[in-house]
Amino acid sequence: MTTQQRITLIGATPSPYTQKMLALMRYRHIPFNINWDMPEHFLAKRGIAVPKPVLLPTFIFADAQGEARAMCDSTPIIRRLEADFAGRSVLPDDPALAFIDYLLEDFADEWCTKYMFHYRWHLPVDAENAGNLLPLGYNVSLPAEQLAQFKQHFSQRQISRLYVVGSNDTTAPIIDASYRRFLKAMEAHLAQQPYLLGARPGAADFALYGQLTQLVGFDPTPREIAHRVSPRTVAWVGQLADLSGHEPTDQQWLTVEQQSQTLRGLLSEVGRMYAPALLANAAAFKAGEKDWQAEIDGALWQQQTFPYQVKCLQWINQHYAELSNADRARVNALLEGSGCESMLSISG
Repeated sequence: MTTQQRITLIGATPSPYTQKMLALMRYRHIPFNINWDMPEHFLAKRGIAVPKPVLLPTFIFADAQGEARAMCDSTPIIRRLEADFAGRSVLPDDPALAFIDYLLEDFADEWCTKYMFHYRWHLPVDAENAGNLLPLGYNVSLPAEQLAQFKQHFSQRQISRLYVVGSNDTTAPIIDASYRRFLKAMEAHLAQQPYLLGARPGAADFALYGQLTQLVGFDPTPREIAHRVSPRTVAWVGQLADLSGHEPTDQQWLTVEQQSQTLRGLLSEVGRMYAPALLANAAAFKAGEKDWQAEIDGALWQQQTFPYQVKCLQWINQHYAELSNADRARVNALLEGSGCESMLSISG
């Protein structure tokens, strides 16, 4: 395999989405080159247009004309890789099971990242840790003076943006309680099976893994909580880092009907926290409001309106609508009573 045949991506070690994609590509045996750099700098030096918004990780693919194009957003990138590389798929063939995998991947990417961002910057001990390590993730040889400058600039910017994900003194206990429930649900589920949907990993496994690399490996406060609440999750993160030796078979997927009851613990957290947030965000966007507020888990939640999460809700419903009536009924049976039903626009 030559260097030219490898996929090039730009990322950072403290980026959960970078970790998500690196683990997925190791599992799928897709050769790659990872560059620890700022995408803007890397792309500009090579004359490649910078996408808007530019996110981590940034992949470089060839377009139909053979020109290099940068692409962000891990979820569609996973689907592109599925089309480009055969074998070791992370997407179940069963449409009903694939929908559950998609729903859990979206929850990981869009809700569990609130855990990560909140813990990283809300408490001084975690902010101090992140302020020191994040700049060094790009250049371990930064001179002390530059490191201090980067630390101050980056920390102030990120702490000032906590409101964007809804993190504040009012919601801090709610986020903490959700994280602990999530860990307890993972502990119970992993006691029954090694991956979310059976004995082989799906896209949702890698999405949760990406967030958890930070929560149990980088940030002090959530790390301590995870080690106390769910040692299985901590061990699972270590295993997911490199599954290149795992040999999957189609029989390792469990059907929707075969799923352990423990999966409902995770789905209930989706319905309890993520579903009402998506619905309130979409309503605010439709009304042209820049911020939204809603009661979530007994507390007033307020944050900036995200157009991207409006699309997330639309995509979830699009995948749901594309199911056959029979498969939709199977999904409904699994989700019944979880709270997830509230964000699905088609019933029956």
